Amino acid sequence: MPSQPENEGNKGKGDPHTYSQDFQVSNLSARVPEKVARGVFSTGALVLQGATEFVLDFVLRMNQPQQVVARVVLPIPIVPQFVEALGVNLENYRKTFGAPPPALPAPAVPPPLPPSIEEIYLDLKLPDDVMAGVYANRVMIVHTPAEFCFEFISNFYPKAVVVARVFLSAAQVPLLLKTLAGSWQNFQAKLQQPPPPRPPSS
Repeated sequence: MPSQPENEGNKGKGDPHTYSQDFQVSNLSARVPEKVARGVFSTGALVLQGATEFVLDFVLRMNQPQQVVARVVLPIPIVPQFVEALGVNLENYRKTFGAPPPALPAPAVPPPLPPSIEEIYLDLKLPDDVMAGVYANRVMIVHTPAEFCFEFISNFYPKAVVVARVFLSAAQVPLLLKTLAGSWQNFQAKLQQPPPPRPPSS
């Protein structure tokens, strides 16, 4: 079904070269570029909070150096929707296949302190073609008994496009949901904190 403009459009009054128009993009399909179609496999994800976006770094830890295989930038309004959709998909998975397999066991002797974000990224390779990331304002989730597939979509006129396709083992999905939900709660808590007092003027 083709995308249709909502109205006829209006030229800006101040500038004859400015043109503004509302639009809606069809939600039924999205183009999948060839370089994205095969997708990437990830063994875990890091969630970073920004002031206006969340960044998801999908990591592959099966070889050395460990590396970020996909970086996806999500606008703030999409994050709670993603958390909710992931929870629903995980519950559907449990109803169909049972509980996901357990994740890898924790080390026998845990580190005394969790590593800082700087320490984590010191051990990760961040390729140049991944560093800038891709922007997505929609997420589609499907699953099999063994894995979940995340299709991150840029939903803009004239055609929605899949910008990243990431496969994650079913065992890792509960941890991703827990991390995402925790990061969203932390973000919400920061918004409720009063702003710091302004320094006295001299």
